[in-house]
Amino acid sequence: MNIGDVAERSGVPAKTIRYYEDIGLVRPLRSGNGYRDFAIEDLHKLAFLGRARSLGFSIDECRTLLSLYDDRERSSSDVKAIAQKHLARIDRKISELQALSATLHDLVVNCHGDDRPDCPIMDDLARAGTA
Repeated sequence: MNIGDVAERSGVPAKTIRYYEDIGLVRPLRSGNGYRDFAIEDLHKLAFLGRARSLGFSIDECRTLLSLYDDRERSSSDVKAIAQKHLARIDRKISELQALSATLHDLVVNCHGDDRPDCPIMDDLARAGTA
């Protein structure tokens, strides 16, 4: 398969496939004229990578997951540990975003939003730089 075919079938853009090749995540064969020649295994790996990236796994995590994907002797506990670590990171980020949302919500509620110059949002932003 050429890069266009594998991009369409895997759902991974050709530009991303080229990047994955540059960093060694996929290694398609090259035909005599130098064109990439993707095997069905490459398609499966690219679909795997596309899904892993859509779940927010980092490139390094994807590299590790891909090596586990290729290892038929793998332990599912290794895979679970990577997913648990990633999930904990997501949960921390959600907590941070919820705290930001609550703070900004309070500031917006307390701002009159009228023609007066005094604004609790501006006061808070200015106060943050002096703490």
